[in-house]
Amino acid sequence: MRFQGKIYKEGRFWLAEVPFLELMTQGYTKKETLIMVEDLFKTLANKENFEVNVRSGKTGNIEIGSNDTKTMICILLQRRRQISGLSLSQVAQKLGLSSKNSYARYEQGRSVPSLEKLNTLLNTLSSETDFIITQSQLH
Repeated sequence: MRFQGKIYKEGRFWLAEVPFLELMTQGYTKKETLIMVEDLFKTLANKENFEVNVRSGKTGNIEIGSNDTKTMICILLQRRRQISGLSLSQVAQKLGLSSKNSYARYEQGRSVPSLEKLNTLLNTLSSETDFIITQSQLH
């Protein structure tokens, strides 16, 4: 699983954005900024030994990926819920679940949603957003 972003220079700084997760970081050099993106995702994962790789393309595109799909899904669900301004209880209520723990298990990685369930969860968290699956352009 990978998230798309972009990296560009603005004034003295290099900026990196991951729009879908509404994340941004910066550095003095492009290399430093890519390291900051990696560190940002490791911090969000809050999981020992979590490995993430950041790839940069020629046109300013970046991709942030990991072989740990479960943790990437946790980051995705946590960020989209935070962006929506919903509490765990509110998400559970919108999903028709009896307790916030029923939803929280996805954010905590105790349960991995099927593709259909992930779609339901994301639509609940971001009803105004369409999700597009695309093939990587960075090889």
